[in-house]
Amino acid sequence: MNGLAAVMPPISDRELNVVNAARAFARDVIEPNAGAWEEAGSVPREAFREAAARGLCRLTVPESMQGHGLGMPAMALVVEALAAACMASAFALTVHNNLARGITRNASAPQLERWLPGLVAGEQIGAFLLTEPQGGSDAATMTTTARRDGRDWRLDGVKAWVSNATTADLLSVYAQTDASAGWRGIACFIVEAGAPGVIREPAYRLLGSHALGTGGFRFEGCRVDGDDVLVGPGEGFKAALAGVDFARITVAAMCCGMLGRSLEVAMEHAAGRRTFGKSVLEHQAVQSLLADAATDLEAARLLTAHAAGVLDDGTGRHTLAAAHAKKFATRVALSRIADCMQAMGANGFRTEYPLARHLTAAKMAQYLDGTTEIQNVVIGRAITRPYLSATEQTGG
Repeated sequence: MNGLAAVMPPISDRELNVVNAARAFARDVIEPNAGAWEEAGSVPREAFREAAARGLCRLTVPESMQGHGLGMPAMALVVEALAAACMASAFALTVHNNLARGITRNASAPQLERWLPGLVAGEQIGAFLLTEPQGGSDAATMTTTARRDGRDWRLDGVKAWVSNATTADLLSVYAQTDASAGWRGIACFIVEAGAPGVIREPAYRLLGSHALGTGGFRFEGCRVDGDDVLVGPGEGFKAALAGVDFARITVAAMCCGMLGRSLEVAMEHAAGRRTFGKSVLEHQAVQSLLADAATDLEAARLLTAHAAGVLDDGTGRHTLAAAHAKKFATRVALSRIADCMQAMGANGFRTEYPLARHLTAAKMAQYLDGTTEIQNVVIGRAITRPYLSATEQTGG
């Protein structure tokens, strides 16, 4: 099985080197430690430093800033490889990289000098604070406020479902500066997690994926220097949404990695066990179960590869493609990983195999970067727009 690489648009030799580094990191670092990180509730700081040493904390930083500047196809291959070992760990690194990406796109020269080196070196761990307890996917309703205090700002409010919350040092915080302006009042601030008025709340107890370190932050009169505004009012919400399609494609690629690895483990296990005088893998019922998983995996890979290709081609077709890929890949990952577990019998439920960890991560993936229902909203609007427009034009 060649994974996404078999169907992905071509990448450069330079990008292939980064993909190979990610595969080696997954094999050497993530896979042996994923269970321990799950128990500990976070990816440790030492792992971020090791990832940085292998060039995996500057994936989307432009080459002009000593980054890799990966295109979407190469980025998808990187996260597929990482998630095949552990999606929570892969997502933790992706969130960290996305903060570095946002800083390179929006920061001033002095801000770049202050914030980027620590992130790409893995010395500071990044987090993205947009979601709130009452808002869910409707980020435009946020109640975290940023009020002027001289040339500075005062932040008050609560952020929820923050990846890397347990270990993050550098926070990208979205807050409302003018409620009457709606989404146009939202700005983005860079805040150090240890600053006065920043309260790190206990990590959530979840069904799984504890290595992602998911939790929340509370801001109580947190003063933010005027120089620490990354994106000002009027542009903050746009900046938050700018990377949504990118993120949805990475989640789809992660699901392909998990399902691909689960299918491999299931077949290896079934081939090595015998029942009723033959290998478990020879039984037609088991082959049928795994064949359906393989078909859905192939379809998920093709949708993900298509979305990755069109994101970079400049045609503007990527939003619909990303929604299709994310919706389908997360859906089949959940059901087909469960089928792979079934093919292994009760052993599929044992934690020394990665399938149980992948199963809970697949469910988590259905919430990340827009729920399945949000993807249906995107798809529904796109496919009905031509018909509704025609009705309006004819007066029907």
